[in-house]
Amino acid sequence: MCLSCRRRKRQLRNRRQLRNPHRKLLHQLRRRHPLLMARFGMRAFLSARTVARRFRNERTRALFAGLAAHSFLSLDEALSGAFAMLMAIPAHAVGWPIVQGGSQSLTKALCSYLATLGGVVRTSSRVGSLDELPEHDVVLCDVTPRQLIRIGGARLSATYKRRLASFQYGPGVFKLDYALSAPIPWKARECLRAATVHVGGSFDEIAASEKAVRNGQHSDRPFVLLVQPALFDPSRAPSGKHTVWAYCHVPNGSRVNMLEKVEAQIERFAPGFRDCVLARSVLDPADLESMDANLVGGDISGGIIDIRHFLLRPSWRHYATSAKNVYLCSASTPPGGGVHGMCGYHAARMALKRL
Repeated sequence: MCLSCRRRKRQLRNRRQLRNPHRKLLHQLRRRHPLLMARFGMRAFLSARTVARRFRNERTRALFAGLAAHSFLSLDEALSGAFAMLMAIPAHAVGWPIVQGGSQSLTKALCSYLATLGGVVRTSSRVGSLDELPEHDVVLCDVTPRQLIRIGGARLSATYKRRLASFQYGPGVFKLDYALSAPIPWKARECLRAATVHVGGSFDEIAASEKAVRNGQHSDRPFVLLVQPALFDPSRAPSGKHTVWAYCHVPNGSRVNMLEKVEAQIERFAPGFRDCVLARSVLDPADLESMDANLVGGDISGGIIDIRHFLLRPSWRHYATSAKNVYLCSASTPPGGGVHGMCGYHAARMALKRL
């Protein structure tokens, strides 16, 4: 091969890698550690309790339980261990970063970049039916199956709508927002240096809380996910003050007020917490759904992620629908809920490929 041909081949390879930078990394991992990747994949289907038995230290098992509880599954269920591993890996690699100025800053940055590409963002414009939209080549719907049935109408086949109707939603959340006069007085000093704190105690306590929710019950000692961003971002609160938000898991659509139980759980690990509270906002699942119709029954994950809904999310079509130019790109598609954007990424790739 001549020098110019080799140079041309190298340039094409580099362009392919730039278009998909993850491809090179995945290829290297598969080539260098194929057995390690295969073993990781097999263990990903295990329950969190099964994986946690490998840890000798009870504190490590408790940490693993808090990570696994992000799955909204019982910690005895398959796949719950995968969530813990997926949460732990980036935590070790880069931590769990927070956006300076709040998550709205990330939204503004993305919209600003879209504008440079000629895109236009329109808000406060409810779409009651896809027929209301102007002529288009492709529609990507960031909605759950329930809303897609409603707005899709006759564009979707009866068979596809029946599949969507069988889609199951997961537990909801009971959310609290706080204005505090001082940082939370945690007994554990490490919590004073953490943006995100899992409040729940031992592995067995967290597992009992999540199992109760999966069985449609309310835990007396709920697992609480708490974020204290003002410790690291002064723009989140006035000088000398702090903001905190937290939530616990509850059965889908629950109207039980969990305020006392959540605060008792925080007070258990941070005596004096209630004395720091200046104001609080309480949002139950119904309040959340009224703010965002995608949060059906307070489900912030776009649907339960058990084995069935992991493989068929929301159906075997995944991002595609029965309508040729309509695609689903919400958390109700693979890989599910989370701050990763991969649902939209994969849906867009499919749409562009077919277009």
